[in-house]
Amino acid sequence: MRHTKILKASEKAVAEAADIIRRGGLVIYPTETLYGLGCDPFNPSAVERLIKTKGREDKPLPIAASSLGKARQVAQFTSQAEKVAMGLWPGPLMLILKIRVPFPNGVTLGSDTIGIRVPNQPVALRLAELSGGYLVSTSANKSGAKPPREAQQAEAQIGGEVDLILDDGPCPIGYSSTILELTSKEPKILREGPVTLEQITKILRS
Repeated sequence: MRHTKILKASEKAVAEAADIIRRGGLVIYPTETLYGLGCDPFNPSAVERLIKTKGREDKPLPIAASSLGKARQVAQFTSQAEKVAMGLWPGPLMLILKIRVPFPNGVTLGSDTIGIRVPNQPVALRLAELSGGYLVSTSANKSGAKPPREAQQAEAQIGGEVDLILDDGPCPIGYSSTILELTSKEPKILREGPVTLEQITKILRS
């Protein structure tokens, strides 16, 4: 396995990582939940390389956006989605929404929906911003293995298959984000996580 550079997540290191993303590379980076494996979601060859690295072809890839405004450009925000995003983003909540723009098949698997969130983590937000506003944001582990809370755990699983690892210490939450589907009238939690049904219901009723 080749050695991959690990850098403390300084502004200079994040800029270097963003340059790698823009050129079609793969980067491991921190979020508030877990370490993520990222690439340009609009670059089909980068997406295919990421899928091969993760060893997963049967699930769509989630996206991190640098802002709600950027998220609105690629996904269709219903009034419910607007309310939830305004109340709970940035944060550990992924929304499943209809897409507005085409993504490579490796991202959507032919579906007309996308999973998207705005992470509540400065490094992830800055990396997304410098990379054009969007990153693939799947956990940085081999499919079926334990998702990493620390950069070293990610390195142990897939370190030799990526171009750079940004280390910002342990992720504060340490488990996966909540997934909320908002493509129909009835909101549906697909995966329980840090954001609770109670919090979501309170926002929607406000």
